[in-house]
Amino acid sequence: MPHGSIVESPKREAQLGREDLRHILVVDDDPMVCMAIEVYLQRNNFRVTIAEGGEAGLRALEHMHFDLMIIDIFMPHMRGFESIRIFHEQAPVIPLIAMSGYAFANLNSPAPDFLRMALELGAARCLRKPFTPHALLAAINDCLAEHRPRSDIATAAQLG
Repeated sequence: MPHGSIVESPKREAQLGREDLRHILVVDDDPMVCMAIEVYLQRNNFRVTIAEGGEAGLRALEHMHFDLMIIDIFMPHMRGFESIRIFHEQAPVIPLIAMSGYAFANLNSPAPDFLRMALELGAARCLRKPFTPHALLAAINDCLAEHRPRSDIATAAQLG
């Protein structure tokens, strides 16, 4: 995949009816991470758009509606937490899951708490790479439950 590209996965959505699926934007510069998340989310009935890098993710956000964003904290061309801050500012009502696998060369010095800082910048949840598929799905489900659209809440109240 060329750097900075956006790919919407057509596979699973065509079978299930695209409009019924929750749409998730995954922004990461590592194609293997993107592919693993994409496959797992499709198997769990999500519509997935992959953006390789922050700029591609922001372009996707301008042109499509998403129910949730999964953003890597450290990517080329965006300095550290700039990506989390910008994505949250561009779409403050869309829950954002920040993920980071940042490792330190000097294991004797204390590492900054990047995930806590991401929460302070607007992330709803944080995942430390590597994470399990179950942890990813739990974070997604928690975010979607907490950030349900008002129309869904009203419908649930009427049905309940």
